[in-house]
Amino acid sequence: MNAPDGPPVAVSFDTEPARYHHWKLAFDGPLATLTLDINEDKGIAPGYKLKLNSYDLGVDIELHDALNRIRFEHPEVKTVVVTSGKSRMFCSGANIYMLGLSTHAWKVNFCKFTNETRNGLEDASAHSGLKFLAALNGTTAGGGYELALACDEIAMVDDRSSTVSLPEVPLLGVLPGTGGLTRIVDKRRVRRDLADVFCTTAEGVRADRAKEWKLVDHTAKPQEFQERVKARALELAKLSDRPGGEGVKLMPLGESRLVRVEIDPAAGTATLTVAGPDKAAIERSADWYPLRLARELDRAILDLRHNHLAVGLWILKTKGDPAKVLELDALLERNAKDWFVRETIGYLRRTLARLDVSSRSMFAVIEPGSCFAGTLLELALAADRSFMLDAEGGPVIALSNLSIGTYPMVNGDSRLSAHYCGEVPALERGKLLDAKAAGTLGLVTSTPDDIDWQDEVRVAVEERASLSPDALTGMEASLRFTGKENMLTRVFGRLSAWQNWIFIRPNAVGEQGALKVYGTGAKAKFNKERV
Repeated sequence: MNAPDGPPVAVSFDTEPARYHHWKLAFDGPLATLTLDINEDKGIAPGYKLKLNSYDLGVDIELHDALNRIRFEHPEVKTVVVTSGKSRMFCSGANIYMLGLSTHAWKVNFCKFTNETRNGLEDASAHSGLKFLAALNGTTAGGGYELALACDEIAMVDDRSSTVSLPEVPLLGVLPGTGGLTRIVDKRRVRRDLADVFCTTAEGVRADRAKEWKLVDHTAKPQEFQERVKARALELAKLSDRPGGEGVKLMPLGESRLVRVEIDPAAGTATLTVAGPDKAAIERSADWYPLRLARELDRAILDLRHNHLAVGLWILKTKGDPAKVLELDALLERNAKDWFVRETIGYLRRTLARLDVSSRSMFAVIEPGSCFAGTLLELALAADRSFMLDAEGGPVIALSNLSIGTYPMVNGDSRLSAHYCGEVPALERGKLLDAKAAGTLGLVTSTPDDIDWQDEVRVAVEERASLSPDALTGMEASLRFTGKENMLTRVFGRLSAWQNWIFIRPNAVGEQGALKVYGTGAKAKFNKERV
């Protein structure tokens, strides 16, 4: 990926609290406090300063890590308070100068990762017993307010000067990039006409009106604010079922041991080979197979997305014993209420969901030695096509009880349901299916024999590489999510598609576009034609 206004920069998603520049973590019994205190000189790329507690990709990489630290290392935490370390400024959102300097791909990938991090807060609230309270102790704009919107509740200081706003449309000629438009109407049920006024008022609204319009939940005068926030956080903690006790330290991953990635730049492909488990046992360690798998796969997906833009086809493979995968799935199912197992399943759920919204083609190749069963069958179900060799002693696949609803896509539907467009046939769980059986059930796309196998896969890969990546991105995004829509599919679909288009339009990024001239004193000039 090209960094803003500079040479290509390899983005690393590995970090730890000792290396944070922008977030501070504190713990007090059932409460954790995440304090945003941006170091303006520590942007992830050169060319801009992160003033006014504004953020870039590096800030969200730290937030993603911090949330996982809370989930796994601190099971005693029941409520997370998200606040600011700056006086009278919560967060001014994504850094505008960074956006103005960024390539199109950088902007889009930045917004997608930030969206997924925000979604992770809501996922943890829904599934992990963690509640989030945004404590807006100063002015909150754009992406800062979108971060607050991802929390369960929002408290705002009533100091007669601080405001909340989504100023992207009037100031920058773009849209709020991380779900703001969707969440204010879908989640907070702000009346549509009031939402229209709010999203076109650059200066935003103060605490009294923000509460009246349902943009925030609680307000308090400055002298009462901290006390009121803590009291409400403790009330939210009573809703949690997190057990306390000793956590599991997320040690650095180091070299990948379970997910091997081989990139062929000439062919534009990346082959991801996932190793299956060798035993079914619970180990309270960061090296426990399902947790390590989630972390390695997460890192591989993010690395391919951000650092290998021209690699348009991901070929998904597995290697191992499908029976061992089914044994481990049964163990996960039996222990699903254990907090550590629950958090690990959550990490797998969020990681697999990254596949569905990645703008890459995906083919699953099911060959001898594969272990596409249970949890690992999700990889094949996430793929746009699957090829399974039909041969004597060939590969088998299998469903488990976790195949139904344990790892939903962002629309809340299972990949199995999406695969069959909601009309799932009777499928036996735990049964090993060869290519003929899998083909008859429609679980795989194609089942060539030994004679045709190599040529069919090769031709499919070559044909995919010959097609327009733009058209493929649009096609895949349209076909992967069958059936119902929800708030998150609208964030990733409708909102992201429009933002993607707006990000390349002259009204936003042309020499006289709003995003380019912001801060220069010049007035943006718009082509007035509606398209």
